[in-house]
Amino acid sequence: MICPYSLGVWGGVQAQVLGLSRSLRNKGVATQVLAPCDGLPPEPWVTPLGNSMPYAQNGSLAPVAPDPAAQLRMLGAIRDERFDVLHLHEPLAPGPTLTAVTVKPVPLVGTFHASGEVAAYRWLRPLLRKLTKKIDIKTAVSAEAAGMARRHLGGNYQILFNGIEVGRFADAVPIERTTPAPTIFFLARHEPRKGLDVLLEASRLLPNDVVVWVGGSGPETERLKAENADNNRLVWLGQISDEDKARYLKAADVFCVPSLGGESFGVVLLEGMAARTPVVASDLEAYRVTSADGRNAGLFSTGDPTSLAKALLHSLERGQDVEQRIENGFERAEMLSMDRLADLYIARYQQLALRSGVN
Repeated sequence: MICPYSLGVWGGVQAQVLGLSRSLRNKGVATQVLAPCDGLPPEPWVTPLGNSMPYAQNGSLAPVAPDPAAQLRMLGAIRDERFDVLHLHEPLAPGPTLTAVTVKPVPLVGTFHASGEVAAYRWLRPLLRKLTKKIDIKTAVSAEAAGMARRHLGGNYQILFNGIEVGRFADAVPIERTTPAPTIFFLARHEPRKGLDVLLEASRLLPNDVVVWVGGSGPETERLKAENADNNRLVWLGQISDEDKARYLKAADVFCVPSLGGESFGVVLLEGMAARTPVVASDLEAYRVTSADGRNAGLFSTGDPTSLAKALLHSLERGQDVEQRIENGFERAEMLSMDRLADLYIARYQQLALRSGVN
């Protein structure tokens, strides 16, 4: 499994790589992850390829490792371990996945995560189309991600959902709360497309006793703190661990996901659903799909603080329809479990291994 993004930085792709690898290993599939790591690797079966550098992509900063040293470490690990299959996440991202596609030492599975716009897909389309043909099995995490890849890169893409480690959230021990006040939880990188500005504006329309836990950090953190210094509802948590993320989700009364765009799938919604916490999310196409058009989560008009405030208040009231959404959401999370996703990928690995003569 090769991830182009640093496992020392929180991100959706990184979480999928680690979660899927854990499920594969639990099922007896010998799985090793090769990835940049800023700091110590998060698991003993992760081979660190060096530190990362920020790269602007799809409205965010991706922590990639395009330096020659990282590529040499990756190629050395492939040579030494003699893997049967390489599974590349974001295969055309600068760094080890792109290098693996270029040299193609063994059969390749490629998973495309991004939707929205990736500038390199436009600038380097002829070259990237040629490289994409080297990938034996191409998958995408959603119809939006598949559509963007097909439009720019050509080829056919099997849609395999992002998975959720249901037990990690369902069985989490809640963080001890210091107040019984209604609590809303936000966790994402503090950058414009994640919509934290919208939530902070909406919070001013909520009753004074409502608390908003703001997790994460990013380029917008200091500005947002300064502009909202008078907002006593806010508790700035900073960066939190994966373990504590599950605990905060379990303790919160509502989980809010106010993203403005650029989302290919709503795996963060599934995490709230798995914790049996009411989810309120923006009305993006990816989130409508994940929430079954609002049957599993409350949706509000994207970018509209007034609409968000109304949706948050409705979920905090926990009426019968909200309780039903919670049950629907948990069932949805179980349907999209990481273990089910691992089984789907195992079938594809076996297909490639048989094709290349591996016993």
